[in-house]
Amino acid sequence: METIYLNPDNLAYWQHKAKPSIMALGFFDGLHKGHQKVIDTAYEIGKKQNLSLSVMSFFPHPKTVLSNGKKQVNYLMPLSEKEKVLRTLGVDTFFIVEFDKEFSGLSPEQFVSKYLLDLGVVHAVAGFDYTYGFKGEGNMDRIKCDSKGLLEVTKVSKVEHLGEKISSTCIREKLLKGHINDLHDLLGRPYEVECSYDGETLNLRPYYTLPAPGRYAVTMSGECPSQDLEVIISEKKEVITLRPLSELNLDNNARFTITWHRQISKKNAAPFYENRWNYANLVRSVHSG
Repeated sequence: METIYLNPDNLAYWQHKAKPSIMALGFFDGLHKGHQKVIDTAYEIGKKQNLSLSVMSFFPHPKTVLSNGKKQVNYLMPLSEKEKVLRTLGVDTFFIVEFDKEFSGLSPEQFVSKYLLDLGVVHAVAGFDYTYGFKGEGNMDRIKCDSKGLLEVTKVSKVEHLGEKISSTCIREKLLKGHINDLHDLLGRPYEVECSYDGETLNLRPYYTLPAPGRYAVTMSGECPSQDLEVIISEKKEVITLRPLSELNLDNNARFTITWHRQISKKNAAPFYENRWNYANLVRSVHSG
């Protein structure tokens, strides 16, 4: 899979190199089951037409840019993790558009012309509520018109779980309430975050979000021996392991994944464990959302 970062300076270059493709559109934070349906739909269309599959996403989140940084988004995964998941879904090209004030000011017609038609897109696939262009004025019901009939369009219907729409917003809300147990059914996999060890503490890497304060069953894996643990998220968004870090056999600068399985308790027992072990056993995590 090729990853291409698009901005006004290189757009013409990539337009010149463009080849026909089927494109799935969306922000795709978390790549949950709704996103997967959009991408799978585009994949099947491309397979029938013998065309490559491209995905277009945007960074940073539009809410952050349009609010001049006043609204911060609790990201579910960084771009590097999106890349890994998209590879498994059969994507050939991953376009990441730099979302800034200039891009947000494009009319719906300009977006379709410059970022779809001029990039070789012949068929656009997105969720039923996808919007584009200035103030989100473009939607899936007008995209064919905005392309002057040159684009084929497939609008993917809502994906639900227990009567609730699966969305990144819904997943963030459940995560921030500690409802880890529900996430597998929405994501199609357990929720994971990536951390690093600096010799003293474990540090959450950027663009992940920790769950609400409470006690959780997790698995730590990666550059460290895989092990099942219990951790506590404090009110300060610190992660405290219920075993001293010295017992976890971590190498300095090791990177690893924490897989969240279930919430054991909402009760914050952090003070007890802070007294039981030296404060150096805290996992100091930066909440980057």
